[in-house]
Amino acid sequence: MSLMTVLRQADIFYELTDSQLEQVAAICEERTFEAGEIVFEENTHGDELYVIAYGEIEIQVNPALISGRETAGPQTIATLRRGQSFGEIALVDEGLRSASARCAQHDTRLIVIPRDKLMQLCEAQPQLGYRLMRNLAADLAMKIRNTDLQVREQLTWGPERSR
Repeated sequence: MSLMTVLRQADIFYELTDSQLEQVAAICEERTFEAGEIVFEENTHGDELYVIAYGEIEIQVNPALISGRETAGPQTIATLRRGQSFGEIALVDEGLRSASARCAQHDTRLIVIPRDKLMQLCEAQPQLGYRLMRNLAADLAMKIRNTDLQVREQLTWGPERSR
């Protein structure tokens, strides 16, 4: 599958023209990961956005990083597939990664977009930048709503409630 085809299918590039997608493609790099390989760790600096071209990525959080207590290890909170993006929170706010990303499938192929080049492109092409930021906002809103639902379910039906 070509780079342009992957970008065209990604929600964050919705309504970008072919010319705009070509400009994005010009700043991308492809990387391949094996099952179990960590793409990035929670609480580390991040300056790249990722789009899945092929395979699956598990987004994981480690409760021990918050509670300080030993736990069973990282918990998978989402599994992402072709066309979905991740890494955008650190990309937007330049903060630490809010979760880890772990490859869940052999030969997972990712499109990697460096923050500095993407921001330069958005500044040079305001229409592209507007569409991209609007799409990123919509994607983040959907992810926040899904996380909120998970938190509500855990608070309502979690193990402590059954005692």
